[in-house]
Amino acid sequence: MLSYSRGPEGPLIDRTIPQVLEATAAAYPDRDALVVRHQNIRLTWREFSDAVDQTARGLAGLGLQAGDRVGVWSANCLEWLLLQFGTARAGLVLVNVNPAYRSHELRYVLKQSGMRALFLWESDDCSNYRQIFEEASANEQLALAHTVYFGDDTWRGVGESRAALPQMPADPHAVVNMQYTSGTTGAPKGVLLTHYNLVNNAVSMAAGLQGSANDRVCIPVPLYHCFGCVIGSMASVAIGAAMILPGPRFDARATLAAIADERATIIYGVPAMFIAELERAEFASFNLSSLRTGVMAGAPCPIEVMKRVLSEMHCSGMTIAYGQTEASPLITMSKSDDPVEARVSTVGAAIANAEVKIVSPSGEIVPRGERGELCGRGYMVMKGYDGDPEATARAIDPEGWLHTGDLAMMLPDGYVKITGRAKDMIIRGGENISPREIEEFLHTHPSICEVQVVGVPDARLGEAVAVWVRLRAGALATEDEVREYCRGRIAHFKVPQYIRFVDAFPMTVTGKIQKFRMREVEIRERSLGNAANVETA
Repeated sequence: MLSYSRGPEGPLIDRTIPQVLEATAAAYPDRDALVVRHQNIRLTWREFSDAVDQTARGLAGLGLQAGDRVGVWSANCLEWLLLQFGTARAGLVLVNVNPAYRSHELRYVLKQSGMRALFLWESDDCSNYRQIFEEASANEQLALAHTVYFGDDTWRGVGESRAALPQMPADPHAVVNMQYTSGTTGAPKGVLLTHYNLVNNAVSMAAGLQGSANDRVCIPVPLYHCFGCVIGSMASVAIGAAMILPGPRFDARATLAAIADERATIIYGVPAMFIAELERAEFASFNLSSLRTGVMAGAPCPIEVMKRVLSEMHCSGMTIAYGQTEASPLITMSKSDDPVEARVSTVGAAIANAEVKIVSPSGEIVPRGERGELCGRGYMVMKGYDGDPEATARAIDPEGWLHTGDLAMMLPDGYVKITGRAKDMIIRGGENISPREIEEFLHTHPSICEVQVVGVPDARLGEAVAVWVRLRAGALATEDEVREYCRGRIAHFKVPQYIRFVDAFPMTVTGKIQKFRMREVEIRERSLGNAANVETA
């Protein structure tokens, strides 16, 4: 039997995001829609829908027109969600900006996206956004017409605007969101996602969790990521489930308190988040008995962690999901009643209305049980990479198959086991990291002649960043100096955990650098073998 499967077929939703929100608000006007604990905010679906409409008015009042791009650069908060759904209501394209970005990365996104407005806080506990923005935008020709700081007069004007409410967007196939993902070569690429992509992927996720308007979803994952704004907020809006934001960023204690106090029934996170929650000294003092299911994704899941989540967190229906931003993001998912071993050793099977196949390097579908590249096809595949038709053609073949770059095998029952990556991507705690991007940045260091970056196993985060550096003749540098050069210039999760100074790199006879040998050296000499043996899920 060949490594091809298709998820259950069913009707797809031909509505835009604001049409879905409007229907949910009409069906459940007085039920909880949103609880933002760190801002002491509680909104019903009627109140949330009204606030979204007002945000759309305010955006129109700024002179933004359908199709314009609007960036939001912030940790989780009410304002993020108002902009997520307000831009959709106004026919605009939301550009998710990672709040960990520093000037080097922000400059690129500001220029590449062509955004007309950027919404941000002045600062928070982790970043001085104003300072970073001023560094990134200095002496740059940008399309930006508005820089709006939450809490200033311009933002207050958005909330009080009397501009006409824009016409309800009617085309579900229009682009509504652009998210940046680290490509395997060069700079990040803007993934263009449509209403149709996001609404149907969110509905598929909710169906996989057997979700309903009676559910209360705790969302400690970042909204700028697909995990937060699709699997999290969009799925909640699709079914009328309450959204609970425990804090601006992940905090284990705040998450446990939110579950207990708000009687959450669904919890999301990467394995490192669940580990942090389970390891809290006061873990046993929180009543988590309301939980029934959730999603663990973004990194390998150790079986003992899953067992503890099922028993100690009372989350017997915890599922594993697999996907990538280019697929909106969900491609496969396990079932809540699958055996524990299946939930940690596989990433489930194709979701509804999606096709999955495993192919050889020549593009032929391999027999089940053989390894190859995982490909997905269906409504969830992105419209393309912004302004990069060549990269789009490399990612999506003429038959519409998205080539994920992940190596996998399909088991006899159609479940998929991820075995590695064909492409050179590092995934650290759910964050996609392009080695090339870090390499290009480190080449700006005056002492560095050549640099190569690889991912190495990490028991908590899945992978960590390791860097091999060859210095210029006569130059000196220490590990701490290289890390300090990175801090404040690139996102914290890209700063290398391991640095090794070398005189040469392992190469083939034709001069191609063998990164797999670098990885082997790191695993052996740093005793990372136990982390490398964690089952992939």
